[in-house]
Amino acid sequence: MRSDTPPVSRRRVVVTGLGVRTPAGNDVASLWRTVLAGHSAIGPVERFDCADLPVRFAGEVRDFHAADVLGAKGARQTDRVTHLGFAAAVDAVSDASLGRPDPQRCAVVVGTGLGGIASFHDQVQVFLTHGPTRFSPRAIPMIMPNATAAVIASRLDWTGPSTCVTTACAAGADAIGEGTTLIRNDLADIVIAGGAEAAVNVLGLAAFARMGALSLRNDEPSRASRPFDAGRDGFVLSEGAAFVLLEERDHALRRGARVYGEVAGYGRATDTYHITAPSPGGGGAVRCMRLALADAGLPPTGIGHVNAHGTATVANDASEAAAIGEVFGPASPPVTATKGALGHLIGAAGAVEAVVSLLAMRHGLVPPTANFERPDPDLPVDVVAATPRPVGVRPVLSNSFGFGGQNASLVFTPAD
Repeated sequence: MRSDTPPVSRRRVVVTGLGVRTPAGNDVASLWRTVLAGHSAIGPVERFDCADLPVRFAGEVRDFHAADVLGAKGARQTDRVTHLGFAAAVDAVSDASLGRPDPQRCAVVVGTGLGGIASFHDQVQVFLTHGPTRFSPRAIPMIMPNATAAVIASRLDWTGPSTCVTTACAAGADAIGEGTTLIRNDLADIVIAGGAEAAVNVLGLAAFARMGALSLRNDEPSRASRPFDAGRDGFVLSEGAAFVLLEERDHALRRGARVYGEVAGYGRATDTYHITAPSPGGGGAVRCMRLALADAGLPPTGIGHVNAHGTATVANDASEAAAIGEVFGPASPPVTATKGALGHLIGAAGAVEAVVSLLAMRHGLVPPTANFERPDPDLPVDVVAATPRPVGVRPVLSNSFGFGGQNASLVFTPAD
């Protein structure tokens, strides 16, 4: 397969709106400032008591009130994952200044790993305490993974496809890729695509900790997420949402839209090595990145930097570093890992990192990887640390890998 062969003529897809809710803030400007400064948004858990848990810190979305965006009744009838996702999606639509598009040509694609896990936990407690007759009548629509997509479509009154992607930690990136595919295939002109996750609760923290996946740095939470660092000891669980407004390029140009960049490449591949552990050589990740480059019609030398999945687990970072080395060779582009600042937003991670990738490309700067202090000599990657690195306005590749062997890569190119 030749990765430098331009794709055949097809409908092109650009990004015209961004919206986020993250531990670094509830707007795109706050997110960008935090990531660009290399600051950590991780701290002790404030929303609930976790004194009995082995991990007592996370990346929480603060100063957020669901009733402000969904109304009091709407907030009561939906899970926090929908609260965060709807708020970020509406911001992205507003940022794009869409006006009144044809609702039949507008679609929604939402990625999530765990859906309404907080409501699931709460309703199980109701069952154990009061029995089956006390379940909330809204329990199922609060828990179901596609609830966020349904609420977004309903509130916007968009009647095109409404889809939920549940490919674990690759879900946010896959949602953007699948949204791009809808537009390329002329099934929509506009797609709101991204990810949402709200797993920072007792059940989420306990379950991930029991797997041995989380950092145990309770005494220094702001330094806990350390992608590619020699002292990394696990990821930090975080919550949040991020959405991009995808638009067919000519449709965007006709209305004079501001364009953040183009979604030029999307690659997917499955790693069958283990249900949770990555392949040591990163075989699935290698195939995925090469497919994304081929889809974009770019050689490896065409990429200005890589926004890595970079979870800060020992195995994941080693596997991804090996994969990047295999794809790009000894002259691989600089690498950054947004999770150093934000922690791991699970199904929303790839969408947040897509937003950061677009901003980095637009500004010609690679953000530093927060908490990267001591390079691991076994990882052959050029990790950007301490300060942003100027690279010019060049294409960026963003990786997202998930449990179940899910691999997704996106290539963004500058607006022309």
